[in-house]
Amino acid sequence: MAALALEKPVSALGWLRILLRVGLMAAALLVCIVLHYACRPFTHRRPAARLFLFSICWIGGIDVRIEGECVRRGAFLLANHVSWIDIPAISLANGAAFVGHDGLASMPLLRWLCRMNDTVFVARHDRASVQEQVQQVRAAIRDTGALAIFPEGTTSDGTGLLPFKSSLLSALDPVPPGVAVQPVLLDYGAETAAIAWVGTEHGVDNFLRILARGRPLAVTVRFLPPLHGAALVNRKTMASAAREAILAALQR
Repeated sequence: MAALALEKPVSALGWLRILLRVGLMAAALLVCIVLHYACRPFTHRRPAARLFLFSICWIGGIDVRIEGECVRRGAFLLANHVSWIDIPAISLANGAAFVGHDGLASMPLLRWLCRMNDTVFVARHDRASVQEQVQQVRAAIRDTGALAIFPEGTTSDGTGLLPFKSSLLSALDPVPPGVAVQPVLLDYGAETAAIAWVGTEHGVDNFLRILARGRPLAVTVRFLPPLHGAALVNRKTMASAAREAILAALQR
C-alpha cells in the first residue's frame, strides 16, 4: 500500500483527517460530475471542473492568496511546479485549463478528469504531431481564455527552478494575436520544503502527506507582468525570460 511507503509515519489523527477529506472530495466529485453533464448542453465553459478544484482547496485546508494582476482573456501562463496543489491553486486564481504530458492520458480515470477541465495533452517526443498539438493549444486558449503550463516539465523543491523546456512552448512560436504570455510564481513560503513533491516520493504519498496536515496551508499565486518586446521573439527567449522573472520573484 502507498501508506507503507511514506517516509514519515502518519499519526492516527492524521489518518482520520485523510479519510474525512478523501470522503468529502469523493462526494464533491460526484456532485460536480452531475453538474458537468447538466451544464454541457448549455455552455462550453467548465463551471463544474472549477467548482471541484475549488472544493479540493477548501477541503484540503489550502488557503489560496492572489497577488498581481492576471490576464483574464487570452493568457498563456508559465508557472513553477512544486506539488499537485499547484493545479487547483492556479485554477482557483483565474480558471485556467492546463497543458499536460500524454503520459497522463494513459490512465483512463485521470484522463477523464483532465478532459473535464479541458486539459490539452501533448506528446513531447512525437515530432510528427507537433503542428496538430500547436493547433490544439491555440484553440484551447481561444476557447477557455487561459491555459497554464509547467515548463520545468516536473516538480522541483520550490527553492529554485529547474531549466525550462522551450519545446513545450512551440505553440507560441510565434505568439498568436491577442495572447499574453504571463509568468506565474507559486509561493508556499516557509512550508515549501514540507509539501514539495520531489525525489523518489510517490505522488500518492505526497497527496496523503498533505491531507494529513492539521494546520492550513497557504499558497500565494503571484501573477508577474506579461512578457513583452524581445522576450517574445521565439520560444527560447520566452522560456528564458519567464524563468528569469519567476526566479527573481522567488528570491525576493
